[in-house]
Amino acid sequence: MNDLDFAHKTVLVVGGSSGIGNAIAQGFRSRGAEVHVWGTRTAATDYAADEGCDLTGLHYSRVDVSDFDAIEALQPTFSTLDVLVLSQGIVLYGRREFEMRGFRQIIDVNLNSLMACSLKFHEMLQASRGSIIVLSSMAGFRSTKGNPAYNASKAGAVGLTRTLGEAWAEDGIRVNGIAPGLVATKLTKVTTDHPKRREATEQRVPLKRLGQPEDMVGTALYLASPLSSYMVGQTLIVDGGITLA
Repeated sequence: MNDLDFAHKTVLVVGGSSGIGNAIAQGFRSRGAEVHVWGTRTAATDYAADEGCDLTGLHYSRVDVSDFDAIEALQPTFSTLDVLVLSQGIVLYGRREFEMRGFRQIIDVNLNSLMACSLKFHEMLQASRGSIIVLSSMAGFRSTKGNPAYNASKAGAVGLTRTLGEAWAEDGIRVNGIAPGLVATKLTKVTTDHPKRREATEQRVPLKRLGQPEDMVGTALYLASPLSSYMVGQTLIVDGGITLA
């Protein structure tokens, strides 16, 4: 038996239209899962491959995760769910997170929506004895001077992973998380699109390179598989060692 075979399993990746979420979605699809993704654009065709988006073979739906009433009322396009991956996230630059409007926007998308989505699918995951994987960030473990809301939301995501892990273990749902380091996605272009800034960052990483979305796939597969059957409430840091430096 292959513990990383997800044939006949149903996976939903919230934020699976691009970046880390998209890589994870394709990782599950390549191992036999039926994979659904939520994104912000009207249709899958609105995403271009050059944006790091590969929606081949994925079932796409547009969902505004900051609209909690809409999430509660939503009728899923699937009847069972085995794995829920919560990879939604935004960041605001130019000190906009130091304004309450920006702060609330980040908290709603990056933290509050995690709870809304988890509650929405609790019953399905309990029935399948499934798992939730929460994508946070190394920012959940250290300061990020220019982004107080992003930092607070990711620290909150780590705490929510711990607490739901304990609370829902008795329901047969395993909740764990991944905290990526600096990964080359559209959210990190402020660093990756500037050669000098990128080089300086890479030199701070013990592995001497930025992460790629694909670097997160193995950890996600592991956390959803029987290989991690006794792991609950943990957030695994996958950062090339940068939080050690």
